[in-house]
Amino acid sequence: MIDLEEIQKRAQKANEAALKSLHKNLEQVQSLCEKFEEAPPQEPEPPEPELQGQALEEANNQRQVEILGQIFSEDVMAQMAANQQHLQELMEGKVSEISAAAMDSIGMMNQLFGEDMGVLSAALETLEMEEAEGEEEEEPVMDAQWEEDVNTLLEETMARIQGLPEPEPIPYGKDPDQWERFGILLSGIVSTINDHRLDGMDVEAHIPVMEQQVVSIVRRSWGIDGRSDLLEMIRYLMGEGYILRYHLYSEAASPEELLEGEEDEEERENVARAWRFAQRYKERYAPSFMAGWDIGRAAMLARWGCYLGWITRGEAVGILWELSQRAAEELCSWRQFAQSYLFGGTMWKLLCGDSAVDSYLGYLANAATDLLVGKEDQQGGQWRQVPWPARRKIGFIP
Repeated sequence: MIDLEEIQKRAQKANEAALKSLHKNLEQVQSLCEKFEEAPPQEPEPPEPELQGQALEEANNQRQVEILGQIFSEDVMAQMAANQQHLQELMEGKVSEISAAAMDSIGMMNQLFGEDMGVLSAALETLEMEEAEGEEEEEPVMDAQWEEDVNTLLEETMARIQGLPEPEPIPYGKDPDQWERFGILLSGIVSTINDHRLDGMDVEAHIPVMEQQVVSIVRRSWGIDGRSDLLEMIRYLMGEGYILRYHLYSEAASPEELLEGEEDEEERENVARAWRFAQRYKERYAPSFMAGWDIGRAAMLARWGCYLGWITRGEAVGILWELSQRAAEELCSWRQFAQSYLFGGTMWKLLCGDSAVDSYLGYLANAATDLLVGKEDQQGGQWRQVPWPARRKIGFIP
């Protein structure tokens, strides 16, 4: 992975080194010229009147060439010219290298942000295309029709997830290794979006660049800056989270009951959209159906915290154990877990006032599909290789 700040520092160092080398060569040439001028000079011919102005300048330039020619052999002169050309090509190559590196960095920007910013790289690519075409795409108007389109897209996407193949749940017993593996995979959607590893507790290799990127994810997307913040957020997700929020929005008679009185107009509109969302689905999905959305993010935070050393591996394993038991009790399959994540993510987007719900749902659904079906070079994804625990409590209302 490429660190953009590190690239800029390297480019600056390369530029300074090249300039230093060029100055050194010029100083050597100047020194040799001065030594040559100290030798007894030949009596110059008196300049003709017509050698004034531009002609005189050309004569001086020619004289400097002759001096250098007398100081250095033809081979040395040829080598100096080649060195100058090589230096120019080297500098041009550095510029191209930095430009290419900057473009490559766009592809890994999702590593710099958390799940809440998982579609940033796609947004940047879209913006780049729009600038190239000289056109600006207007954001959709978030009116009643837009809300209806969002709900339709959510239902269609959840139906597509339901149609994916998945093995039957199996008993786990008390095998700690099996439960730990299951707990790690609960972070699967966020991990897949961010290209994290899923073969163990560590999300990435322990190198400074990757560690700094994970710190950026946690700080920028979650406002978490250490152990206490991390544990407080995990406790919130495990104890309240969107399960409680969805319950409150479902029970409220109007969106005004959910306001604290300090919200601006945009915030009030966002609350109203989320309230209408909860009212639409409260007869179909119980609050416990939000469990996948809360559990998946809490599992990711536990792995991030362990990777950064904010919590011990034992603490992370304990948190994942608790999350695993909750998941097995509230949900019945990886497909339902993914549907819960889509459902919770949609309500979150509505509360944020973000109109890019369609692309967000697409990224979540693609990640879930990769985890269940696998990519072209895989025989099934990681979820398919680890069936859901046989203990279950369905989150749907009969």
